[in-house]
Amino acid sequence: MEATAVYSSKGNPFLCSSRITTKPKPQNSATLSPFLIQSMATQKPLPSVAKTVGSRKSSNSTVFPLGEPGPRNSPVVTQPVKLLTNVEKLKLLTRAEKAGLLSAAEKFGLSLSSIEKLGLLSKAEEFGVLSAATDPGTPGALLTLSLGLLLLGPSCVYLVPEDNLWEVVLQVVVALVCVAGGSAAFAASNLVSNLQK
Repeated sequence: MEATAVYSSKGNPFLCSSRITTKPKPQNSATLSPFLIQSMATQKPLPSVAKTVGSRKSSNSTVFPLGEPGPRNSPVVTQPVKLLTNVEKLKLLTRAEKAGLLSAAEKFGLSLSSIEKLGLLSKAEEFGVLSAATDPGTPGALLTLSLGLLLLGPSCVYLVPEDNLWEVVLQVVVALVCVAGGSAAFAASNLVSNLQK
């Protein structure tokens, strides 16, 4: 007597075959039932309760009783940005001197006395330019602004029709302002990022 059963992966039988034989026959699929499917995979034992994930104890876990506060996150301390030290490291004043920026600014009427008369230094203090230069989020904000402006210029040229003269003038003005502003914001983002390193 011979019994054959094929089990699914969950252990439930889905095909059974049994027959009584008097002489031994070779065990191949051609001599057995045409519906018999022999599996070549071995059955995996069911996981025991001791091997479950929940019953493992790790040494790096901490249990807090119910009602008590959990772990306290210590505040992350960041180093303050030393703006003047970084200006000195980058030798920005030497580069400005060699490039002739001060004489070019004076030719355009922007001398130290005119800066003083216009009150630009006090306005810079009021608007928080120095605190913005030390803020870690400033380079990212300037970069976002530059990308927005550099996308706005071409999109204005593309979207505004060219039927009238004033529409063409509008395209040119918006494109020039956006390209100049986007380039300046991109350069300022790189400068502030280098100053904060």
